[in-house]
Amino acid sequence: MLINGAEILMECLLEQDVDIIFGYPGGAVLNIYDALYQYSDKLNHILTAHEQGAAHAADGYARATGKVGVCLATSGPGATNLVTGIATAYMDSIPMVAITGNVPLELLGKDSFQEIDITGITLPITKHNYLVKDIDNLAPTIRNAFSIARSGRPGPVLIDIPKDITAQKGNYTRQKLKPELSCATYDSASLKKAAHLITAAAKPLIYSGGGVIYGNASAELGILAKKIQAPVATSLMGLGSFSGTDPAFTGLIGMHGSKASNLAATECDLLIAIGARFSDRVISKVEGFAPHAKILHIDIDPAEIDKNVRTYYSLIGSLKEILPALTKMLPKEKNDQWINRVKKWKELYPDTYRQNLELSPQYIIEMVDKISGGEAIITTEVGQNQICAAQYYKYTKPRTFISSGGLGTMGFGIGAAIGAQLGSPGKLVINFAGDGCFRMNCIELATAVKYGIPIKVFILNNGVLGMVRQWQSLFYTKRYSQTTLDQAADYVKIAEAFGATGYTLERNEDVEKIIMQSIKTSGPVVVNCKINQDSMVLPIIPPGALIKDEVLK
Repeated sequence: MLINGAEILMECLLEQDVDIIFGYPGGAVLNIYDALYQYSDKLNHILTAHEQGAAHAADGYARATGKVGVCLATSGPGATNLVTGIATAYMDSIPMVAITGNVPLELLGKDSFQEIDITGITLPITKHNYLVKDIDNLAPTIRNAFSIARSGRPGPVLIDIPKDITAQKGNYTRQKLKPELSCATYDSASLKKAAHLITAAAKPLIYSGGGVIYGNASAELGILAKKIQAPVATSLMGLGSFSGTDPAFTGLIGMHGSKASNLAATECDLLIAIGARFSDRVISKVEGFAPHAKILHIDIDPAEIDKNVRTYYSLIGSLKEILPALTKMLPKEKNDQWINRVKKWKELYPDTYRQNLELSPQYIIEMVDKISGGEAIITTEVGQNQICAAQYYKYTKPRTFISSGGLGTMGFGIGAAIGAQLGSPGKLVINFAGDGCFRMNCIELATAVKYGIPIKVFILNNGVLGMVRQWQSLFYTKRYSQTTLDQAADYVKIAEAFGATGYTLERNEDVEKIIMQSIKTSGPVVVNCKINQDSMVLPIIPPGALIKDEVLK
């Protein structure tokens, strides 16, 4: 059929099973928004308060559902406002398609009003990007973009569409969504070599990353860990890939990891890294990371092999395919002596905090975990709030911890919570925020109120930039340069001004009551939790230290 470019875009989105788009209109995308008006019974558009909020919402939606998130913005500043969200998705391997408008073809390269080379800007932070210059290439480009975003190691793709392309008419023929092809490069011989490494190990440790979740291989990981009787540590992005209540779980590994995880990494003789990228926040000082271990790295992306640490052997391909094939080759192991040693470390060095009269973020998060039954989807901002949420909420299922790991984006949380809630209606979605982060994205409360999205935001309000101040306390002899916020903002009134409900929490004895009240309250809620400005998030590995030499208290 002969339809215009904007309508071709709508039809292709429907082909790809897109049901929701997060965006903000502008001149270069007027034709697209006109088409959205016509397709409003098939495509749900969420108008965010800012384009960055749209990108974070698309990201949160993708993390919670496993589907490709979609965001839409106009040319110029609209497009550049997406950049931080695109980079956030890129660093954490999140499938997302960002669609931007641009000036007509004849005005490209002439410094036209609201013209920007968004493909040039986003080249380093996308898996691929496109500038569509021919109406006949529009549909194939959209299909390719979605395929690239979701295939292999997922990531964001950008499509830049000049305004005249959205107005021109072209032929469109509907196509069925094609299944993704396997990217496996391993064979039975390589599986046997990996199996031999595992059976020869007396002290194996599994290090699980976000790739396990995004590869939908959490169940397969659990079966493998049980069969070879190996403890499991996770990266920040790997939380939920293995149940946090399983006796074999040792907690986070790395800078803010548990002592048990970091000692296990130091003493293991085989480190099985699955869907993980050996971030500097995990390995710390390279020479001291897993010094006695052979490293078996299993990942979908060959570029990650030997990038940050030298591996002994690797398998490349889909974890969903590799893990069961590998597990099938392995005998049932008994590593009781090793398991008991790790168990002893967990008993000797539990994640603890000082329970006193002052309200603490750890206690708040523990109580949210208890009251929610561990069934909530948790989103976070970045900083102390993020690490506390990682340490003190027990994630038993994948896609329940949503946070900016690689880029560390302050201002991520509320947008991500909106996307996660819309992707998981009926689920309780809670965002833990610091007051510094909350100020960066609180405008998206207007979006939550407008659409009746019942997210709950707990501001761990210490009046400072908590994690930066913590570093200044520990490593800069308490020279607090520009980390004390000194803001007189009343966050309850801010919440109410947007139409949300606000509560203040100041005492430990009120924690359970306020949490219950916020959950029962319909619509979005903000809880202003007043905590001490010198609250610390421990343990922490000092800069340049070995992974085993973390500061516990």
